[in-house]
Order: sequence, then C-alpha cells, then structure tokens
Amino acid sequence: MAYPDKPLRLGTRASPLAMAQAHKVRDALCAAHGWSHDAIEIKPAIASGDKILDRALAEVGGKALWTKELDVSLLSGEIDFAVHSMKDVETERPAAFMIAAMLERGDVRDRIIGVESPDALSFGARVGTSAPRRTAQLLRLRPDLKITLFRGNVATRLAKLKAGEADATLLAAAGLDRLGMFDTGTAIPVDLMLPAPSQGAIGIETLVSNASVNASIAAINHAATHYCVSAERAVLAALSGDCRSAIAALAVMDGDRITLRAEIFSPDGLLHLAGAAHCAVGDFDAAFALGKTLLDRAPPALRTHFG
Repeated sequence: MAYPDKPLRLGTRASPLAMAQAHKVRDALCAAHGWSHDAIEIKPAIASGDKILDRALAEVGGKALWTKELDVSLLSGEIDFAVHSMKDVETERPAAFMIAAMLERGDVRDRIIGVESPDALSFGARVGTSAPRRTAQLLRLRPDLKITLFRGNVATRLAKLKAGEADATLLAAAGLDRLGMFDTGTAIPVDLMLPAPSQGAIGIETLVSNASVNASIAAINHAATHYCVSAERAVLAALSGDCRSAIAALAVMDGDRITLRAEIFSPDGLLHLAGAAHCAVGDFDAAFALGKTLLDRAPPALRTHFG
C-alpha cells in the first residue's frame, strides 16, 4: 500500500489501556505496509464513560458512552478510523460504519485479583465489579458474596482494591497484558466463568464509504478473531443484550467450523441457562439462532431480562 499523502488519523479513548491498544493498531498497520510511525496520527478523546464513575453503566447511557465521541469524530471527518475494545461496542451500529478489521484476540479470560480464586474468598467477602455478567457468575458460584460497584480504568480499580473498598476484583486478562501487567491476578478458567462476548478483541471501525482507508486496514485483519467475535455478537443481537444483561459467550475456531458456547443469567445468578452450537465459519445465522434458542428455553423470570 502506498505511503499516505497525509497522516491517517486514528481516534481512540484517552485511557491508558485504550492508548495501548491504539499503539498496537498503529504498529500493526505500519508493519503491514512498511510505513514509519508518522504515517498515523493518534488522536485521543475522553469518552463519557471515562468521566462518569460513580454509577453503573446501565444508569447513564450504556455502551454508547464508550463510542459516541469517536462516532461524532468519524462522521465529521476529524478522524479516519477508530479503535475500540469490541466488548464495549454496541451490537447495533450506524449503517455508515463498519468494523474493517480486528487484531488477533488476546487472552479471553477474567483474572481475579486479591485472592487466588473465587473459592478462596471468605464468607460474605466484597467483590468490586460493575459488570452484570461477572456479578451474576460470582453470585451463582458464591451466593454469600457482596458486590460493590467498581468503575474506572484499571489503575483506578486496583487503587480502590488497595484502599480496602473490596476484598477482590475481576479484570480482563487481555487488558492487563496490554498494560504489561502479566503477573497481576490469577486467570479464571473459561469453564468456570465464560467470558463476555468479544472479550479480548480489538476492533478498528471506519466509514463504509472510505474505500482507501478500508483497503489499508484490511491488511491487519485477523480472520479467525473476526469470525469468532462476529458470531458472539450475533448471539448478543438475538438476545437484544445490553449493558444490563448478564450474557457470556465464547466462539472458538476448530478447522473450518466454529464451536460457540453461550450462557444467560438473572442479575442475582439464581437463574441460568447455557447452550452451544457448532456452525460453519461465517454462519452467523446459526449463531443468532443459538441466542434465540436460549430465549425460547428460558423461563419467564429469566427471559424478562432480555429481548
């Protein structure tokens, strides 16, 4: 790909983790095309979700709080593409946008910090999290636990833990790794706590109409990650899941097929339903059908939290 006439403008949230992910995208693009780093200008923005830290995401606008500032910049032409943690991207996006590429996925697991495992928590221990999925999964494993709201970036959450606001917290392993915190916490097996849909994946979003930028970014797309994350997002779409919904899903490539697992929970973890599907790569209708099957099988008291 020819060297750009002017620097491509890469939009990102300004948090340390988001900036680390933006640098990964810049480095991958420059390596793929033989560009120097000055071919890409990183333009950070403070997202609304990073400003409001005292309330759960569901109370203040949902996942749009992570994307809306970058959406405006993309539509106005202030940036050429945006980097997102795919876990934070709404299932339904404006028709003008497309996920042009995803980098190879990181570790999909959660890590528990403060103790070695959920079993090691004392009776009635306090766990800091703002995620409905993690809350429901923890309470299903340990109904005695007390959940306290933890919002903010990685450093903020770890500071709250150190200050004694909770006995433990959970963070995504991929995010910790991208910050160089490889030894922080203990990974929880996915068979014990299935991750959030899209966890560990970095996506690059562009305007559908920007053909030249899309062609450049396609060079760094990791196809297996894109297929698997898209399958998980199809489950989300079927469930009409939002930031209030306790949903876990994980797709794994197995040759030319995908194994997809999904679970839904009531907020207190007392109600739970799991399902699985084996589908051809790119068969997102089958992934969507898995989500619909879970809804159809769910008792009314569980179904009311979805759809």
